[in-house]
Amino acid sequence: MDKIGVMVCGHGSRDPDAIREFDSVARGIEARLPQYDVESGFLEFARPVIRDGLDKLRARGCSRILAVPGMLFAAGHAKNDIPSVLNTYQAQHPGLQIDYGRELAVDPLLLRAAGDRVRAALESAGEDVPLHETLLCVVGRGASDPDANSNVTKVMRLLWEGFGFGWGETAYSGVTFPLVEPGLEHAAKLGYRRIVVFPYFLFTGVLVKRIYDATDRVAARHPEIEFRKASYLNDHPAVLDAFAERVGEILTGENVMNCKLCKYRAQVLGFEAEVGLPQESHHHHVEGIGTDADEAAGHHHHHAHDHSHSHRHGHDHDHHHHPYPHANHPHGPRSMKKAAG
Repeated sequence: MDKIGVMVCGHGSRDPDAIREFDSVARGIEARLPQYDVESGFLEFARPVIRDGLDKLRARGCSRILAVPGMLFAAGHAKNDIPSVLNTYQAQHPGLQIDYGRELAVDPLLLRAAGDRVRAALESAGEDVPLHETLLCVVGRGASDPDANSNVTKVMRLLWEGFGFGWGETAYSGVTFPLVEPGLEHAAKLGYRRIVVFPYFLFTGVLVKRIYDATDRVAARHPEIEFRKASYLNDHPAVLDAFAERVGEILTGENVMNCKLCKYRAQVLGFEAEVGLPQESHHHHVEGIGTDADEAAGHHHHHAHDHSHSHRHGHDHDHHHHPYPHANHPHGPRSMKKAAG
């Protein structure tokens, strides 16, 4: 019988705090799945990379690996980049079977965790401002995939209606629009006495810290409004339970990803040119770069792995993602670069 291992595939970050939190979540998943060997790795910007975790599982005799994306929603990283890494690795190791699970998605367990984070922010604020005079702004990561972006809005609506807030808004930390600062400026015009800003993220990192910094800037311009910053999801027990469920879904055959609105499979409005694009990773050149101390000191690591595999393209590409059609939106990624400068 095949020995089964579990691989948790993270995005990666240059922020050491984010790496520590991801490791804590991976260990929490391991505690919920004691019957399996569990490893974790990153797509980019940190070590170990996904390949390293797969090596460890194979060295322990695992002939079947259940891989899950450590991500909330299925955008380009979960749909293309991670599967490309896994497929390439499997092709290089005959006899190894890698089964890929789905993202966390919009899920009752995730909503329970999100509700607890928002509730904690409200409790810290006190009861002087009623919910109907409070606006909730949920901030997602932002992607060039409208399906993933729409899920953030769905989470916002479920929290808005569940708590009974006076109003709800959605903003994004990058790539799409509205970004956090213009989104909160818009929210400030609506006349609510309190605004709760909730980063719908698994871990801290550069983006979450930017969200909080943008909130502080808008709050300074609107002293008449009370701004409250909720915590991100992190290692909430319900998040760990959801990861364990995703592993179980692979084994029971319930691994259902939302493909009806996937821009790579259907002609989604505004993204028609991306239907049928090849499945490929754009992150080979940044695997393992980021938080390593030697890397920061200017020392580069060379791996002995053979990269002369069959994952080739019949064209030259520069590792950039397909152009986002709304890149020049006045409240989107271009304005973020201007603000950062």
